[in-house]
Amino acid sequence: MTYDILLALIVFAFVSSITPGPNNLMLMASGANFGFRRTIPHMLGIGLGFTVMVLLVGAGLVQVFDRYPISYTVLKLASVFYLLYLAWKIAHAAPTKGKDAEGDPMTFLQAAAFQWVNPKAWAMALTATTAYTPDHTLQAIVIVALIFGAVNLPSVSTWTVLGQQMARILTNPRRLVVFNWTMAVLLVASLYPVLWPN
Repeated sequence: MTYDILLALIVFAFVSSITPGPNNLMLMASGANFGFRRTIPHMLGIGLGFTVMVLLVGAGLVQVFDRYPISYTVLKLASVFYLLYLAWKIAHAAPTKGKDAEGDPMTFLQAAAFQWVNPKAWAMALTATTAYTPDHTLQAIVIVALIFGAVNLPSVSTWTVLGQQMARILTNPRRLVVFNWTMAVLLVASLYPVLWPN
């Protein structure tokens, strides 16, 4: 991997990790509802889960989609239904009561598993493994995965901090309900490129 490709990969990893998407919207909602500390397993699950996903996609999982196109359609449908379920959970999150917020944030394993039904994660993984590993060697795939792992965690943490800071504004239960519904609607809206690609 050349220096130019490595630099381009780092920029791609940062931009794709920091921009809004299902992971970041859920982290902002979790930060607002549960605080930073209780959202740490969720953040770590995203970081490690996506790193493993890049490794497996780069190692050949994409060939399954090429050989069995129906599997991609099944994955897309599962993604849509799961994101709708998560949006419903965010919209109906109970108002927080300081450190004793009702409900539970997403766990490490839930967040890691969510990457496999996250349309943005699939787009990122497929782009990264096809565009930034010109020789498709295992070494190049590992480098791509490690770059994403290093860049992703600070990026997603930013969204949790943003949500945590918004919690100061969301002390009124009515404002929190509006915030949660807004996050749920945005999460559903993030499905638009999946359902109606250009």
